[in-house]
Amino acid sequence: IMYLIFGIWSGMLGMSMSFIIRIELMNLNNNFNNNMIYYMMITIHAFIMIFFMTMPIIIGSLGNWLLPLMLSSSDLMFPRLNNFSFWLLLPSLMLMILNLFVNNNINTGWTLYPPLNQNLITLNFIIFSLHLNGLSSIFSSINFLSSI
Repeated sequence: IMYLIFGIWSGMLGMSMSFIIRIELMNLNNNFNNNMIYYMMITIHAFIMIFFMTMPIIIGSLGNWLLPLMLSSSDLMFPRLNNFSFWLLLPSLMLMILNLFVNNNINTGWTLYPPLNQNLITLNFIIFSLHLNGLSSIFSSINFLSSI
């Protein structure tokens, strides 16, 4: 249930970012004076909608809660692993949002920029955030596969 609530909340956050992006597209360069902020919003919007809405709802909520319930499984194979994988999502999202407030943003559209040889703290925020989210998905998938 926590995954479903978190996924719905992330979906609302992503939808609000989508509205902001669409408002900016209607009147270009009127709302954001800096294109880097606009590109950063596009990248973080994509990350939130994929990693924080779609994956927790599909893997965590439907896969680890609804499907075992439909198969009359008593419980998940590793309930603590499922709990741990959920709590990895929150610091991952916080690191991604923290990237919005650091002065050297690294997002340009759909790619991460600059190259990895640059020593920027924002690059570390994004990469560590994506790694935490990947770990969460791996733990949820292990739990899902071993439950069935």
